[in-house]
Amino acid sequence: MKYSFDRAMKLNGEPAFLLTDFVKSTEVVDEYTFRVHMKYPFSGFPSVLGYTVAFPVDPAVYSMKDFNNGIPPASGPYMITSWNRDQKIVLERNPYYFGPKAKTQKIIIMFYENAQTLRLALENGEIDVAYRTLLPMDINALKKNPNFHVYIGKGAQIREIVFDVTKKPFDNTKIREAIAYAVNRKEIASEVFAGQVEPLYTLVPMGMWSSIDVSPKRNLDKAKEILKSLGYSSSNKLEIPLWYSPSHYGPTEADAAQVLKEALEQTGMIKVDIKYAEWATYKQYWNHHNMGMFLLGWYPDYLDPDDYMWPFLSKDGAASMGSFYDNPEVQGLMKAARIVTAQDQRALIYEEVQKEALARDFAYVPLWQSTQQCVTNNMVKGVLLEPTQIFRFYVLELK
Repeated sequence: MKYSFDRAMKLNGEPAFLLTDFVKSTEVVDEYTFRVHMKYPFSGFPSVLGYTVAFPVDPAVYSMKDFNNGIPPASGPYMITSWNRDQKIVLERNPYYFGPKAKTQKIIIMFYENAQTLRLALENGEIDVAYRTLLPMDINALKKNPNFHVYIGKGAQIREIVFDVTKKPFDNTKIREAIAYAVNRKEIASEVFAGQVEPLYTLVPMGMWSSIDVSPKRNLDKAKEILKSLGYSSSNKLEIPLWYSPSHYGPTEADAAQVLKEALEQTGMIKVDIKYAEWATYKQYWNHHNMGMFLLGWYPDYLDPDDYMWPFLSKDGAASMGSFYDNPEVQGLMKAARIVTAQDQRALIYEEVQKEALARDFAYVPLWQSTQQCVTNNMVKGVLLEPTQIFRFYVLELK
């Protein structure tokens, strides 16, 4: 455990901040006791322990000097016997696993380039399960097909507009507020996703404690009023770019960007120029202040409201997310919420954080919350869709 924690922090990969932010040092007390010394108390720490950054790894396989790009050893219900990156993974039941045996001896995971080929493989009987991501129209069509079963579960993924608050014109809170009033979440949900996502008005997903609606609902008149007060008009429009990544979030992204463009331009005082870049370039762009307004999504690292606020609203986290938001009051509230152990007290603090960051500063515009979707043929049983969004292969079986 000590080796694993120290290694994660030393290599400083993408999720390492989940440890380095608050872990001061680690210690082996005795053969069965591992102690973590923290920079300050953090009530979300037990949730972090359930995330991959805190998983123990085998020192014989995982070097302290570099990341491991080979087949990872497994101590769970399955062993990975073959791994062709981005193409195929073969799981076989682990005879040494200490818990209940996996219900299926072998599972082959196939990767598909797009939703169309994934659906075709399902309908042709090449695969038994399709999980993340089919198009909304595919889901609706397969619901009507008696040969398949469609599972829909609550999702913890959120989507939002990110503003680089240091970049003109988005350094102006009133500009961000006008955009927040102009967006049309309901149209995105119905037109782009066929009702398979839910409009979201905060950064904490619905269903999680402390989540409250704070971002304004659509009010085109209010958006026009703000823009007019800033000197904009039909003859003097606010010209802004909207960036998206065309493949990272799937083929619906371009449609979502188009609906957002139309909603903002309905003010009559905004002109939106849609731009895009592939994911690797996209990340570089936001880190180097090349994008003033862009679309981003978030899957939870650990199931705690802190994971939806600290990465976006802390001084360090917001820089890595491309918003560069820095509000000392919000920072202080989030630190206070980390120290408090009582959930009801933490909830009150997080509610104030949401109000300050999203209803006063308009640092982000939350857009929608996704659902989890899985389609199987009628022989597959045991599908489990849970809040962590980790797919549990070991409970699947053919009947």
